[in-house]
Formats: sequence, C-alpha cells, structure tokens
Amino acid sequence: MKLITFSVFIKLLIIQYLSVLCVSEDFDFFYFVQQWPGSYCDTKHSCCYPRTGKPAADFGIHGLWPQNKDGSYPQNCNRDSSLNEDQISDLTSSLQKDWPSLSCPSSTGFRFWSHEWEKHGTCAESEEIDQHGYFEAALKLKEKANLLQALKSAGIHALPVIYTAFFPRLKESLPSATASNNHGLRKKNMVQELNQTMDFMTWAA
Repeated sequence: MKLITFSVFIKLLIIQYLSVLCVSEDFDFFYFVQQWPGSYCDTKHSCCYPRTGKPAADFGIHGLWPQNKDGSYPQNCNRDSSLNEDQISDLTSSLQKDWPSLSCPSSTGFRFWSHEWEKHGTCAESEEIDQHGYFEAALKLKEKANLLQALKSAGIHALPVIYTAFFPRLKESLPSATASNNHGLRKKNMVQELNQTMDFMTWAA
C-alpha cells in the first residue's frame, strides 16, 4: 500500500491510557494525550505556531489527565493553585519542544501549560506529585513512548497521513491500541485517535 508523505499534515491524535495505582483517592488512572499538529489544525480550530517557531514533525503532548473508570473525570480541583513558572523553569525548553501550544494567538506555551495544570494537574497534586513532578512525568512518558518509532515499526514511514486502512499494521506494534476519527476531521477515512494502555508507574519512573 502506498504511503503518503507529510505534504499534508497527518491527522492524528494519540491518547494513551495509563493504568496507575493512584496516590489520590479522587481518580482511578491517567490519560496521557499526544497529538500531531495537523490533527489540531485540520479541525474547526484555527492554529498558530508557537513563538519559538514551527514545531518539529513529531507528536506533541496535549495533557496528562486524571480519569475515573466510570468515564467521569475531576477538574479544577484547586483554584488557588496557579502554575508557578519558577517551579518548571528547568523544564521550559523541553516543554516548548515536546508540549507546544498551537492555539491562537501565538504564545510561548505557558498559557497552555497553565490551563492544563489548573484543569487537570491540580487533581493529581499531592505530597508525591507537585507542579514540577507533574510536567516532568509527562515529558518522560513522551520520551519512553516513542510513537514515531512505533509507526515506523508498523511500516508507516516518513511522516505519512494515517488512513484507517493502515490500522491493522499499526496494531502489530501497538497491540493494545484502538483507533477513532471522531474529532471533526475533514477527511473521515483518516485515523485521528489511538488509545494505548500503559502502566504509569513504570513509564514515568
């Protein structure tokens, strides 16, 4: 089957389901969400590159979200806990690379990270997980997941547009993955989401 190169942005959002023995009693596990830039730009959203420039042709972190088994999720658990830029200063360059903001207007990314912390991170906050630990864990998860290599192992090379027809091959590298394309893509035969099961405590260590 012919592969299509990155002349058109890949329409793909990766959602990795992270099983975790949570330190908090308020949620059961995490979703670790990664997206390809084109999946954001191909939806109804407008998109702008960050001030640091065009993101690398790689998956970017969307968030690390506490979830419950019944499908519900906590949010905005501590409105007094705003993200402190000094707490993550040593992570800033990595966050700009691996957790870029594509929203408009163009930004450094801090507004996006603040939103993710206030909506989701505060619900994971504990003696074991502070602001620095939350963002550091997400960066480690992305590094260890290596989704581009998983696609390459499935025979999907050179930044392709991922069509649903490719999914059987992708399952060989990601046997726990399921796919969907229900987030407003213009071309419905493209994969936008992959749900992958992982163990949080192992991958974020």
